[in-house]
Amino acid sequence: VYNPKGSLYNGSLPNGDRGRRKSRFALFKRPKANGVKPSTVHIACTPQAAKAISNKDQHSISYTLSRAQTVVVEYTHDSNTDMFQIGRSTESPIDFVVTDTVPGSQSNSDTQSVQSTISRFACRIICERNPPFTARIYAAGFDSSKNIFLGEKAAKWKTSDGQMDGLTTNGVLVMHPRNGFTEDSKPGIWREISVCGNVFSLRETRSAQQRGKMVEVETNQLQDGSLIDLCGATLLWRTAEGLSHTPTVKHLEALRQEINAARPQCPVGFNTLAFPSMKRKDVVDEKQPWVYLNCGHVHGYHNWGNKEERDGKDRECPMCRSVGPYVPLWLGCEAGFYVDAGPPTHAFSPCGHVCSEKTTAYWSQIPLPHGTHTFHAACPFCAHQLAGEQGYIRLIFQGPLD
Repeated sequence: VYNPKGSLYNGSLPNGDRGRRKSRFALFKRPKANGVKPSTVHIACTPQAAKAISNKDQHSISYTLSRAQTVVVEYTHDSNTDMFQIGRSTESPIDFVVTDTVPGSQSNSDTQSVQSTISRFACRIICERNPPFTARIYAAGFDSSKNIFLGEKAAKWKTSDGQMDGLTTNGVLVMHPRNGFTEDSKPGIWREISVCGNVFSLRETRSAQQRGKMVEVETNQLQDGSLIDLCGATLLWRTAEGLSHTPTVKHLEALRQEINAARPQCPVGFNTLAFPSMKRKDVVDEKQPWVYLNCGHVHGYHNWGNKEERDGKDRECPMCRSVGPYVPLWLGCEAGFYVDAGPPTHAFSPCGHVCSEKTTAYWSQIPLPHGTHTFHAACPFCAHQLAGEQGYIRLIFQGPLD
């Protein structure tokens, strides 16, 4: 599971990967199965229901219908599956701790001032322990007492077969891309996943009481390239099979060396430009290539061409006189976000992260949930909302004149 918005610090978290806070999290078969599946349903106020809730060794989900009535569904051990939980809480049931990411923030202190909208126990992924190792996603995770509580205000209902189901406050949204995660990928449709793993169309706003329509032809099974949105962080699911076709960090490094070996030059200063190594991805180097985002002409850094309007942010390109933002270029380091192994020829606008043409084209079409009711395309490497007509630009390098 990749945490764009977390590895949206271009491949690593600002303070480094620590314990269960990581930019990516690999799911392995556990030494011992820890999956659970629903079993007995109790109508509350019965001693069995109270016992199920208070039993620390018994997983259960409580649906509060009114002050007087709660339905408790007991869950039993499932020896065929492993369960992995994702959320904001640092308590032990959470395997992968995710925090909200403010686009462009450089440290955790930038992100902590924001009131988080990610649930403490946001979702759980249940993986089969035997081939084909199918992974399914469910809203809400079990807390330290092995309980999930859906309060009076949560959207909940009785299903046609007499079971209970519900949605969490800000919801768990999933989008499966069409044609897998390949250079032919196209965005799919965002759906909401319920506590029992059923699929629904989106609510009118993120936390509306009324659920969307059930989409019976779709399932909660994760596919290569599925996006999981937890309202404050969007995760990318990659399968082992899918990653085997993705460029490796070694391949990206070879592409970097290749582009540098061609000795691109600043067309004005004639100095040779070079992309800094992947490890130095936050300090602007003196050889760093810069780009004019309106035309794509790549230069070295220079001070002329400042326009007085708009706080001096706009610059005039000395090659073609087009006026627009002028930013340093950075190679996108997270190989898991690439849909192909093409050369780094295009950059996202306005952040300047560079990757292959097909990768920029794909991410620029993906509407990522933002806040409680809007969507916008963002750079997968830093979460910046994309700007300009396409959200990316083709880079025009000048080769050496000798």
